This record gives sequence, C-alpha cells and structure tokens, in this order.
Amino acid sequence: MSINWFPGHMHKARKEIASVMDEVDVIIEVIDARLPQSSENPLVDTLRKGKPRLKLLNKSDLADDKRTAEWLEYFNSLPETTAMSLDYTQKKLINRITDICKQMVPSRSNSDRPVRAMIMGIPNVGKSTLINALLGRKIAKVGNEPAVTKSQKRFTTKNGMALSDTPGILWPKIEDKDSGYRLAASGAIKDTAIEHEDVALFAAGFLRSDYPERLMERFKFKEMPAIADEVLDEIGRRRGCLRPGGIVDRNKASTLLLNELRSGKLGKISFETVGEWAEKRRIAELERIEAEALAAESEGKK
Repeated sequence: MSINWFPGHMHKARKEIASVMDEVDVIIEVIDARLPQSSENPLVDTLRKGKPRLKLLNKSDLADDKRTAEWLEYFNSLPETTAMSLDYTQKKLINRITDICKQMVPSRSNSDRPVRAMIMGIPNVGKSTLINALLGRKIAKVGNEPAVTKSQKRFTTKNGMALSDTPGILWPKIEDKDSGYRLAASGAIKDTAIEHEDVALFAAGFLRSDYPERLMERFKFKEMPAIADEVLDEIGRRRGCLRPGGIVDRNKASTLLLNELRSGKLGKISFETVGEWAEKRRIAELERIEAEALAAESEGKK
C-alpha cells in the first residue's frame, strides 16, 4: 500500500521553505516519538542544505521509554544532528531549546543577532504547540487534526531566537506500507485518506503482536484472539459497538480502538524500532545493488 496525500498547500510550503532556507541557521525538526522514522519527512534532509538539526521526539509521554532511548542513541549518532525527547509538560527542557540551538550555531550565538530557526515536521506532531510553548503565549494555531497551519509564519522569542513555523508537509507518496498505516493510526494522516477499518485492523494486529498485555488489560479479554479481525470484533462486543442482532459495528469499534490508542489509554506505546528500520535499509540497499547489476548486465548485452 502506498498513500498519495499531498494537498496543494503542502506543495506550496515546500517551495516556500526552499526559497528561504539560506536565511535559516538551524532546523528544529519535530517528529512523533511513537514512530520516529515513519514521522521523519525525507524532504527535510533535501531542503535543509546541511544546516544543523535539532530533532525533537515529541509526545514522548505516549511512547515506549525503552524504544525512545534507542531512537535517541541512533539519531544522536547522525552528523549535524542533536536529538532529545520532549513532551510539553517539560517547561524547563523547553526553555533550554533556545540555548541548545545557539550552541549548534556558534558563529551566530557569539553575535548580537538572533539565531534563526525553522520548525519543520509532518502534520499533527506538535509544531504549533512548540512555538506557543517557546513564546510563552498562544500565537500559533493548534488543532487536533493534521494540517492546521496552512502558511509560513515568523515569531521572535523573548530570549533572542527568530522562529519560522511551516505547515506540516508529507512527502508526495508514502511508499512504505508500515509507515502509511502507522501515520494513519497515530492521526498524522486524515482518517479520510485511508480506510478507517483497515487502519484499526493494522493497529489491532500490531498491538496483539507487540503489546498483547495492554490489549488484555484494557479490554478485559479472557484470552487473546487469534487474528486482528477477531481482536476488533471482541473489542466491539465488550464495548457495546453492536448493531441490531448483536452484529459488531466495525466502524464504531475501529473509532473506539484508534481513539484509545492515540490518547494513550492503552499505555506508552511505540510503533517501530531502530532494529526494524536498520533491516529495512539493509534490504533496500541489497535491492538497489541487485537492480544496478541487472541494469549493467542488460546494457552489456546491447
């Protein structure tokens, strides 16, 4: 499954970001701590032109602590990258972000000029909430659905950092099947972009595999259903999501499961691991090498 979800304002935002990147000192990239790789937009690397990057794994209060620690270690090993986990109750940590950005751009911090930071990320990861926290007042519009910010905005913090906010941008085509479902399950992609029940079935299968004890406890299962379809049906029966005749209303059961997953009622959960993505990259590299070899062989036969 690949997802094409690239509204017009996102295409416009990409062009605007590229046009002003030379005026930016540091990138603040906000990603979702529950799905750090899937919520990392590959366009950021293309657009940032080697600028230093502060990666904020936001919503860490909803993410698996052990998996978050592994992701932080991985991201901090990348060049020109500093990574830290964050949730918006951590006011002292938020207040340090300006100083951290200044340390990443010594040439700017030693002058009287403010450090110019651009906040980037996909929809619904908390960029506008971060700006409001950094400014200490509600300036940027915050929404509980993706793509609330529609245009680029600029602000200045009290302690001397110039901030540019950008609309959440997804890349034109999400090729990785797991990433598409994870983005949808987390709420980054609008529920209309992919079948609601399909997303819930993916979430049910994932939870059954990675966090079975959370399912058992939250929905009072006596035993774990064998497949994702049965998990969703059992949730529907136990929570009264029924149609006349006792038939499970899959749409209601799907909505209930996704709402509880997104709100953290199922506990601290992360959708992916560093090791899983390392394997994905290894396989992709082998496929690339094989494709190049086949192409060279084909060219040699001409």
